[in-house]
Amino acid sequence: MRFNQPMASDIAAMLRDVAAAEIKPRFRRLAAGAIRTKSSATDLVTDADEAAELRIAEALRRSFQGALVIGEEACAAEPALLSGWSDAELAFVVDPVDGTANFAAGVPLFGCMVAAVWRGEVVASWIHDPMGDDTAIALRGEGAWIEAPDGHRTGLHVADAAPVDRMIAGISWTYMQEPLRSRLTARLGRLAGGVQFRCAAHEYRLIASGGAHATAYQRLMPWDHLPGWLLHREAGGYSARFDGSDYRPAHIDGGLLLAPDKVSWQELHAALLAE
Repeated sequence: MRFNQPMASDIAAMLRDVAAAEIKPRFRRLAAGAIRTKSSATDLVTDADEAAELRIAEALRRSFQGALVIGEEACAAEPALLSGWSDAELAFVVDPVDGTANFAAGVPLFGCMVAAVWRGEVVASWIHDPMGDDTAIALRGEGAWIEAPDGHRTGLHVADAAPVDRMIAGISWTYMQEPLRSRLTARLGRLAGGVQFRCAAHEYRLIASGGAHATAYQRLMPWDHLPGWLLHREAGGYSARFDGSDYRPAHIDGGLLLAPDKVSWQELHAALLAE
């Protein structure tokens, strides 16, 4: 299936409408009991996550008859949904509020993320910023851009390649296991600097727009990374799992390192991850 720019704009408008109806009105106004934990004390869900996911899923099913919708909150309630989903003819993965911890704490860094997967390939993605009210969009083979509500588009491109000691990178080590965790954190000083937003949506937007050079993640839940992976790729970037293999929609572990180009990836991997 091929997504064209009008279709992409329609989905961006839908995400904007859902954010305006279900997310923004709850920001810094969550009632008692509206924030709950899932798998751990740091894995949160709010009323906004659940309401937004239902609205997004309904809209996608209405527009794309027969499509499978894999939402973060639906999978939390029914983990079996993650089994074999990437083999569907057309599937959408949805993270209704990426950066829930920020949202719950009143920090305005969170986003709505969607990726379209057709026959096992990521073909389109959207990262909507409810507070900035614009959407980062990528179409496979057609590039990546930021789209404003009035339709104005600003093209995205990753940062120019740089030596490791001049790179700004967002390295997420929260889910890394030993000995990798200690090895990597001990080497972060080899970078020029770091960023950590607690929000993959904004970290991906940052590297796709050239605001930082690289990111790395260990746990690869599809709703957290498929949208940003395509955005970064279409903005000209290079990425691979920690072992150098290609990242695929079904992967949920193995790590993911993203950099401006392949040479930069190899240099960053050697500096931060190699034994």
